[in-house]
Amino acid sequence: MKIIFTGGGTGGHFYPIISVVEEMRLIIRERKLIDPDLYFLAPDPYDKAVLFDNNIEYKKVMSGKWRRYFSIMNVVDVFKIIIGIFQALWVVFWIYPDVIFSKGGFGSIPTVFAGRILGIPIVIHESDSAPGIANKWAGKFATKIAVSFPEVASYFKKEDKVAWTGTPIRKEIAIPAKQGAHEFLHLDKDVPVIFVIGGSSGAKRINDEIIEALPELLKKYQVIHQVGKNNFADAKQTVEVTLSTENSKERYKMFAYLDDLAMRMSAGAASLIISRAGATALAEIAQWGIPSIIVPISESNLDHQRKNAFNYARSGACSVIEESNLKPEILSAEIERILTNPSLQEKMKAGAKSFSKSDAGKIIANEIINIGLKHEK
Repeated sequence: MKIIFTGGGTGGHFYPIISVVEEMRLIIRERKLIDPDLYFLAPDPYDKAVLFDNNIEYKKVMSGKWRRYFSIMNVVDVFKIIIGIFQALWVVFWIYPDVIFSKGGFGSIPTVFAGRILGIPIVIHESDSAPGIANKWAGKFATKIAVSFPEVASYFKKEDKVAWTGTPIRKEIAIPAKQGAHEFLHLDKDVPVIFVIGGSSGAKRINDEIIEALPELLKKYQVIHQVGKNNFADAKQTVEVTLSTENSKERYKMFAYLDDLAMRMSAGAASLIISRAGATALAEIAQWGIPSIIVPISESNLDHQRKNAFNYARSGACSVIEESNLKPEILSAEIERILTNPSLQEKMKAGAKSFSKSDAGKIIANEIINIGLKHEK
């Protein structure tokens, strides 16, 4: 059996694929099937080491991005997509997979188009509360459609193809590491911890407001702050000035990036999480069962982050602060409201757990294997 994975350009597209592959390996072993040949087709490999570790072969397929606003780059990228389609047709034809799994995003379009032309069964997964252009288009002919939010099913005409699976989470970060977390991060076990997640590229607006609020926050709390690689130098300089006269600055831990172990340790120590509303981030927070404050990006594709945030909030798992309302005093007040109310924290933990679908990767992997086996015959 041969399986192609595609999706493009962010960790939100890439890492759920890895989660599905992890589950697929387990299912293959349980069902005593021959190991499949796995391929990842995209404009870039995103994380070569992870692909290598999971025995996934990377094939470069060019693509472009369609912007919803006027840009001369749309013209350039149309040609990139056309070139990518020809590349994908060639690669997919010679692999001739039994199934293609797409996570959407601009990088998936050429491969999905090639699969459609060549009659390959296609399974897609939509993480957000509103599908992007690639998945909305692919949903018209996909064999199966997996979604993270039940509300998104209405965007696809053939709802009988849609399954609410949740978002696949990698096993490496699925369970918070509580044992030894405080020692690992040099934290005081008796002081509550706020964990600020900005993603690999960071969230500058959240960074700015958190840093401004630090003098007050550090009087009562400890802060683990992942600022993003691109923001690290500026954030570090600002923090040095902000906390230059503070005696409690050792309570603040800033990181450009957190690897899997550090992420699990941070989640294990955290009393409260502050994050954007990316679907993968929300799925991870829900899996961890930690109360959270969610700050959606104000201008995202189809306003999907705002929809994600409020769909998650309906479970009782989080509080939402709109970006237009994000001020140090408002953020500090909301943190105080949550961390001084044990009953509210328990309610939010229960809400997170009710939202979490920990078997998402397994469900999707099973469906991909079943479809692939049928096509193989």
